[in-house]
Amino acid sequence: MTLDFRSDTVTRPTPAMRAAMASAEVGDDVYGDDPTVNALEAFAAKMLGFEAALFGTSGTQTNLLGLLVNCERGDEAIVGQNWHTYKWEGGGMAVLGSIQPQPLEHAPDGTIPLASIEAAIKPDDAHYARTRLIAMENTTGGRVLPLDYLQAVRSLALQRGLSTHLDGARLFNAAAAVAAGLAESVTRDPGAAIEAAARSICSHFDTVSVCLSKGLGAPVGSLLLGSAESIRKARRWRKMLGGGMRQAGIIAAGGLYALQHHLVRLHDDHALAARLAAGMNAIGQEFATQAGPALQAEPPQTNIVFLRIRDDLAPALAQHLAEQGVQVNGSVGRYGSGMVQRWVTHLDVGPAEVDQALDIMRGFFRP
Repeated sequence: MTLDFRSDTVTRPTPAMRAAMASAEVGDDVYGDDPTVNALEAFAAKMLGFEAALFGTSGTQTNLLGLLVNCERGDEAIVGQNWHTYKWEGGGMAVLGSIQPQPLEHAPDGTIPLASIEAAIKPDDAHYARTRLIAMENTTGGRVLPLDYLQAVRSLALQRGLSTHLDGARLFNAAAAVAAGLAESVTRDPGAAIEAAARSICSHFDTVSVCLSKGLGAPVGSLLLGSAESIRKARRWRKMLGGGMRQAGIIAAGGLYALQHHLVRLHDDHALAARLAAGMNAIGQEFATQAGPALQAEPPQTNIVFLRIRDDLAPALAQHLAEQGVQVNGSVGRYGSGMVQRWVTHLDVGPAEVDQALDIMRGFFRP
């Protein structure tokens, strides 16, 4: 049996989602005739407080569309050094949009200090690219950006005449974490609380990209949300990028089902990530030596656990996990110094899978 903790992108559609997709009404989306795509876009825009939305093939595409509608050729976007819009999306903003990225280091909690953002804004001088956009990411490495921080970034952007874009690939994970901290009277309807938290996050951005195929569990697709004019521009850009689809309602139905039925279950993923991290830390302490804990997991805020492995154990442990059918991303340098693995809980991981992974990990130390 394979235990796949590589990413929440590996989820498979549930039987109910497959049924919704199989029965979806379809039309030609390039003509605007696909009723299910139209329903998905209208539903998401209303849910998140925007005038309009656009269905795209991937988060890479909808992020790029967001950058393109906020910037012109020769403009600059302020981004995080390790965020997807800058580091993990093929340089699309520069290659396809002629947008100059200005990457900044972020703090351990995922925030970029406001003073650093302000210092990076270029003066109106022909020697410089024109700073036009601040692009954020939430969650970032599984961490949730605080609402007061997002409000402060938005205030700074408005003061300096800049737009804001959010890579909200895991927006609803962030919203679920925010909702979990609300008073009980608010969270009696957990779905409504997540929606309200998501709207609050989105209120600080001109455009937002939301992935449907990560924690929400749809098989494909992302959304760009913004003003009616921004989405009109994005639709034209999507066509130029080869993103115009025909009977796309078949896949849009999976995304619509996910938004309607899979928000509350994100709390399960977060709880399982906490269970996984606690178990890893218990194993790390049980088999600690003078060199330190064998394993050390950062307490997760959402569904991503970063696990630091003692250097002398890392190669053999990675081989052990692979031989036992545990799939996980990890490398030296990708997530920080030393060997770090990234474990992600998701729709296809339950308590039994987490406990089995912990047993396999423990078996490495007690063969």
